Amino acid sequence: MQEPRLPPGQYVPRGRPVIHYGRVPQFRPDSWDFRVFGATASGDEHRFTWHDFERLPRTNVVADFHCVTKFSLMGIEWRGVTPATILAAAPPDAGVRHVMIWAEYGYSANLRMSDFTAPGTLFAMEVDDKPISLDRGFPLRVVVPHLYAWKSVKWVRGIEYLLEDRRGFWEERGYHNVADPWREQRYSYQEEPGEGPP
Repeated sequence: MQEPRLPPGQYVPRGRPVIHYGRVPQFRPDSWDFRVFGATASGDEHRFTWHDFERLPRTNVVADFHCVTKFSLMGIEWRGVTPATILAAAPPDAGVRHVMIWAEYGYSANLRMSDFTAPGTLFAMEVDDKPISLDRGFPLRVVVPHLYAWKSVKWVRGIEYLLEDRRGFWEERGYHNVADPWREQRYSYQEEPGEGPP
């Protein structure tokens, strides 16, 4: 019988697989920063050092995690900073409807603002009461549990506020722009009108 929390086409594996594109970056706390740029309310770029980011308030989220390669990890406890905290510290322009999450090596993923601010979305720093491991995205990753996991970007370094949608790394390579696992939105050829950038 299908687990009711399991989206169609998914299965629960043994253990917790780790998948990523490219090599694992080194973390250098003295030079690490997190930037918020693009269509900010002030027109200025906002920058957080690692010390700044560590001091932001944190919250816990328990959520499932669905990879487009069809495995799902159930009931993971994440701890980190909510998007609402970032939005308050670095407000967007009133016209912003999308964000681009930027990571090490220029990796990116786009999100609708409604997905970015959805309950459960988190800038995660810990998993199961421990710092996230390097290969899982230490020191910071986004977790967007209601979308396929390529939107949960590892090794995050910033957010770009967008007035118009733009495809990120995997979206430019044929993955679905929205990535809802309950609708099996895996590939761009499945997109309906309005689900991708103009």
